[in-house]
Amino acid sequence: MTFDGDPGPVSASLRARLAPDGILRAGINLSNFLLVSARAADGAPVGVSPDMAKAIADRLGVALRLVPYASPALLADAAGRDEWDIGLIGAEPQRAETIAFTAAYAQIEATYLVPAGSPLTTIDAVDAPGIRIAVTGGTAYGLWLDRNIRRAELVHTATMDETFADFRDRGLDALAGLRMRLLDDAKQLPGAHLLDGRFMAVQQAIGIPRRSDGLTEEAVAWLGRFVAAATASGFVADRIRHHGVTGLSVA
Repeated sequence: MTFDGDPGPVSASLRARLAPDGILRAGINLSNFLLVSARAADGAPVGVSPDMAKAIADRLGVALRLVPYASPALLADAAGRDEWDIGLIGAEPQRAETIAFTAAYAQIEATYLVPAGSPLTTIDAVDAPGIRIAVTGGTAYGLWLDRNIRRAELVHTATMDETFADFRDRGLDALAGLRMRLLDDAKQLPGAHLLDGRFMAVQQAIGIPRRSDGLTEEAVAWLGRFVAAATASGFVADRIRHHGVTGLSVA
């Protein structure tokens, strides 16, 4: 399915803001396996996020260059370095200080994995004195936990693989993460299981670096209309089905 929605006219100033050299540079988070679900023969990212970026570039009438990052934290940190024009990343208040976001086009549940025999049976029970939670720093759900966990201890690591190893090897009480990733992690730990429900849902959106050029609001408004059209027309749902992704839903 191709995108056939109408986000509105493309002005010269809009094109100059989003693709100043005639190329839209789209920041892509490689660690989100639901949004980047495969690689092309040349190593290029394949998935829902690259498809969204391609549809935006096509609507703008410009070429597309995918700019990959190993983690969402690295992508967000690059907002002020003129490395990308749009970033496909989870919207989050801390990131919003430097990135202007659209509404979400997709969402992903975040929950906890607990080891066999754990006394923890509910999401709320995890935030308690003496509980240690393994979490990948700089992720949208990790930043949410930084703001909202009051009594438990957060144990941060840099990557999801490191976080899982920390949880397993140090005997931590809970592993925070995206539901589908945790389901795979649970297969490696007999008796480990996910708690019912979620502590938050990551809102996958499109962002642009905040600048004092007077064009940020126009660009975000146009991208917001693109997102609204992409969700309403079924384009996002079609891309999720096309890539065979489970655990990702239309926002």
